[in-house]
Amino acid sequence: MKKVLLILNQPAYGADETFNAIRLATALTKRDDTNVTVFLMGDAVTCAIAGQKTPDGYYTLDRMLKTFARHGGHIACCGTCLDARGLTKEHLIEEAPRSNMDELAAWTVEADQVLTF
Repeated sequence: MKKVLLILNQPAYGADETFNAIRLATALTKRDDTNVTVFLMGDAVTCAIAGQKTPDGYYTLDRMLKTFARHGGHIACCGTCLDARGLTKEHLIEEAPRSNMDELAAWTVEADQVLTF
């Protein structure tokens, strides 16, 4: 099983990198030979805010992350980045727990590929 770690830093909206990174992560989870983890850092932690409302026909990243998790993907949020934005676990989808640099460091060492967006 190949381990892929995606590290996202860009804001939830206004940056195509974030949307495309989550699309790629979800596509990777559909493969039988890949274990995928998404680590949200910086403004990317806002992707995991629950109950996002966007105009009709526009994607919502919280729902995209839930789909990713439903396909077996793992999500974590940088705790320091959450604190800097005043976000707590009550603001987030339950699939995106708080994490830290030690956990990210371990996943980075264990991963076969690390992709940053």
